[in-house]
Amino acid sequence: MNIRIAEEKDINRILQLLSQVLEIHASLRPDLFISGTTKYTHDELRELLKNQNRRIYVATDENDNVTAYVFCEIREQRNRSNQVPFRSIYIDDFCVDESMRQNHIGQALFDHVKSEAQKIGCYEITLNVWEGNDSARIFYEKMGFAPKSTTMEYILK
Repeated sequence: MNIRIAEEKDINRILQLLSQVLEIHASLRPDLFISGTTKYTHDELRELLKNQNRRIYVATDENDNVTAYVFCEIREQRNRSNQVPFRSIYIDDFCVDESMRQNHIGQALFDHVKSEAQKIGCYEITLNVWEGNDSARIFYEKMGFAPKSTTMEYILK
């Protein structure tokens, strides 16, 4: 396995993996997610690859086929009167191909993100997990994540 920054040649495969994630979310929250879509389009991914504050890392097999990705956003919390300034990485999306899970690819990809975060002086790595996505929650807890805050909702019908 190799981990590298995503390239334009990876976009179609990333879209396939984005579809896997979206279908999980659509099954949990059909009121919010539309089955058969993806979070980003081909053109949006092409633009993300150019953004210096956004990094997409991919895990690849021995033939350079993408088996997993992690979308990262570098964030700066600056000069708020009530909070300490710091840099963080926000994980916007994370997916290991459903046929490749349980092979420690996710662990290796997250270890890579931790290493990159340390190199650029980050204080933390954060992400969101949708309620009901228990396998994702368990995975992230095994990686050492713990709740920082909870977003609650009241749905008006």
